[in-house]
Amino acid sequence: MVRPLLRLAAARRGRRVIIGTAFVVLTIAASILVGRRLTQSSWPLDHAEPLLVAAAAFAYLASFVFRARGWHRLFPPEECPDQARCLASVGAAAASGAVLPFRLDYLIKVGMLRKLGGIRVGFEAIVLSIISLGMIDAIAMLPLSISATATSGSALRGPLLIVVVFGIGCSTLLVVGRRVVQLPLLRRSRRLRTVSEHVAHHARTGGRRASIAAWFYLFACWSTRAFGSAALLSALGLSFSPTTALALICLSAAASVIPITSGGAVVNAGAAAGILLALGVGKNIAINFSLASGLLLVMSATVAAVAGVVGSLTIRALARRDLAKGSLAFAAVVPVESRVI
Repeated sequence: MVRPLLRLAAARRGRRVIIGTAFVVLTIAASILVGRRLTQSSWPLDHAEPLLVAAAAFAYLASFVFRARGWHRLFPPEECPDQARCLASVGAAAASGAVLPFRLDYLIKVGMLRKLGGIRVGFEAIVLSIISLGMIDAIAMLPLSISATATSGSALRGPLLIVVVFGIGCSTLLVVGRRVVQLPLLRRSRRLRTVSEHVAHHARTGGRRASIAAWFYLFACWSTRAFGSAALLSALGLSFSPTTALALICLSAAASVIPITSGGAVVNAGAAAGILLALGVGKNIAINFSLASGLLLVMSATVAAVAGVVGSLTIRALARRDLAKGSLAFAAVVPVESRVI
């Protein structure tokens, strides 16, 4: 009975890998075709500086690692998955977000985290950790969004102020979390009470330490993402501009911070191109950057997901080996003790 089940599980995983690979190939092909159609380049990275492109790709990959480490800090200790599972979940969700609209990538994130073995994580713990991740994500973006608002023109100052206000609101909610729990409206609903108590936990001693650690990791995530965008813009011919990269990152990340917007490669690429055009960047660079950044993000997310899956399976294999060695040692010791008795 065990072998057929293992074969069925392996077949299902194989189909998921094939489907995911097909999505990546389609995204790359679409980027090349769109780049040829709308610009004078044969593909988005045509005539780009290889070293700067490699630096951008490495920065994007590092941002997924930082994000996974920050998310790992927000789980309860008794239901905390290993960091490899978090990395696999973050990478799979980001890669699928290129083709799935309306934040359906959350389903991939939850499913990947629960499918991989290890400590059993409940659905409620995952949902609460994602809520905390979104709030601390907005707070981590606050210094970047304030800097982008102060240095950008009036055309984008309004949307950037929305990101700033959202971050300030999340900061206020964490500070007054203990008082929010006492509201009668929240006490009437079990779900709202659970969420409010989880938010209030971040203001206590143990929760505060985990939140601060998660903030540093998420701030590093967005900082490396901004550096990658600036490097990619420089690789495509635009002079190095941290201001442009900050404004682009803050406005593009609003779709990740506020989970009510539609995703998908077309929407994300169009938004990035529109933001760059509003900032005065040329059409060719704006379109090539939007397609190239989507391409590098999908590839980096896929690498992160594969690395996370391999790491999680390796951790499980080592744990099973240690358990087997412990069982053999115990079995070897028991007869000796029984003879002595």
